[in-house]
Amino acid sequence: MTNFIDQEIADFSVNAYHDGDVTQVTKQDTLGKWGVYFFYPADFSFVCPTELGDLADHYADFQKANAEIYSVSEDSEFVHKAWAEATDTIAKVKYPMLADPAGKLARFFNVLDEDAGLAFRAVFIVNPEGKIQSYTINNMGIGRNAEEILRTLEAAQFVAEHGDRVCPANWHPGEDTIAPSLDLVGKI
Repeated sequence: MTNFIDQEIADFSVNAYHDGDVTQVTKQDTLGKWGVYFFYPADFSFVCPTELGDLADHYADFQKANAEIYSVSEDSEFVHKAWAEATDTIAKVKYPMLADPAGKLARFFNVLDEDAGLAFRAVFIVNPEGKIQSYTINNMGIGRNAEEILRTLEAAQFVAEHGDRVCPANWHPGEDTIAPSLDLVGKI
């Protein structure tokens, strides 16, 4: 198993369906702001639209946090377009839906189920310099929560800005953090 923390993401160039158009997204395009790479198994499926819809409902919050969401599946940009046109839930998605039919991104992030040809449910939070700060990987049937992804993003941003402080469980912006010290050992 590979540890991805602080690993720089690979160069890439993929097609995407974004806000009604087919575009291209490269690694260079993603640098300079926080990135949330949101892998999911497949378009026209069951758990996936609930997750992408949840992210769409919270998209403005991610944008306020200087982050872009990149949903990624092994479908083509044309399948993403068809899904958005066929489904009200996906029609509200305004973030880029990356097309990875060759599995290059899923292989780099080590989330491709080669036998199924599908990506596991994974979230990678990447800093503006292109380095992975957090990741989770779930099996196919385990959906995720946009609010927890946002909370994790905000904690990663806080730690990046305040390296001498850490965020406890369930921390949200504005709440108390911890300044690690020998005096705290055994008192928390």
